[in-house]
Amino acid sequence: MKFSINREALLKPLLLVSGAVERKSTLPILGNILFVVSEQSLTLTATDLELEMVAYADIDNQGVEGKLTIPARKLLDICKSLPENSLITFTAQDDTVKLCTGRSRYSLSTLPASDFPNIEEWKGDVEFKLLKSELLRLIESTHFSMANQDVRYYLNGMSLESEGNEIRSVATDGHRLAICKISNDSLALPARQVIVPRKGILEIIRLLTPVDEEVNLYLGSNHIRIIDTEFSFTSKLVDGRFPDYRRVLPRNGDKVFVTDKEQLRQVLSRASILSNEKFKGVRLNFSNSLLKITANNPEQEQAEEELEIDFPYDELEIGFNVSYVLDVLSAIKDEQVKFTLADANSSVVIEGADSGEALYVVMPMRL
Repeated sequence: MKFSINREALLKPLLLVSGAVERKSTLPILGNILFVVSEQSLTLTATDLELEMVAYADIDNQGVEGKLTIPARKLLDICKSLPENSLITFTAQDDTVKLCTGRSRYSLSTLPASDFPNIEEWKGDVEFKLLKSELLRLIESTHFSMANQDVRYYLNGMSLESEGNEIRSVATDGHRLAICKISNDSLALPARQVIVPRKGILEIIRLLTPVDEEVNLYLGSNHIRIIDTEFSFTSKLVDGRFPDYRRVLPRNGDKVFVTDKEQLRQVLSRASILSNEKFKGVRLNFSNSLLKITANNPEQEQAEEELEIDFPYDELEIGFNVSYVLDVLSAIKDEQVKFTLADANSSVVIEGADSGEALYVVMPMRL
């Protein structure tokens, strides 16, 4: 088995699949990438048994077709450090593969391709196309609300739902909730809900670019797959039942206030500097024309910020984890942001004043 490939042509698929390589695995083969040479094309596959990434490249094949696995980290480091536009020739012999380019020679140990795990073949029972920019918007609008290492394992991921012409993403960690929906008149989908694990979601964000090109999505009973012209991404799903988030959406909000998003983000960011590092609590005092934001910490330091607002209701004082509110403000694309409040003990609903595409619920804090 012998083939040659330009450094740039190899680096792109190598970087694409490297996200699925297991760093600290007890199985040495999971630290390797599977190379499959067939005619003039090269297929690279990496997996950690939860995710599988496949990418493709064109090569100049000078030998027989074949398969081998190469240590991912070492190969990536070698490719990154080679000069631009180097032509790399791979030659497989016994348990090693030799890389030659210019005056550089490298020899890497390989493991048998027959030992490489393969995510079983499966058929998606729900299939649809979506623009990369739409899928990315759906995920980026909600991913920060996923739990991280929560014992309620079904919260350590994102719920993706299809229904009719709508696709929704939902994430919650029990303290906050994020929902984003996209309608597409060309879709006619069955009602389906799957939970994509946290690692899979972060990998999808890394893979996608906000362009108006379509990708194919396949939802199966245990897997989700995204197929693009450059890559194929497969992730196992979380086996669990996502909570019925519709039941926790606040219905009693009768106080609405709209303000400039960027201005609010700046005053909250400044106040958060002196909040308690562990709990990140800030206090918001609403009066008719003024919003007063205060934060303090165990060192007795205090921050106070004021913002002119229009709030034609009774005075209200409510506390929040400022990080949660700042995450929401960063995700909202509208210039104006709308808060719907009820009282000091009720969750607040935050959304963009214009789009209504995404909706966020943040629970209050006792301060």
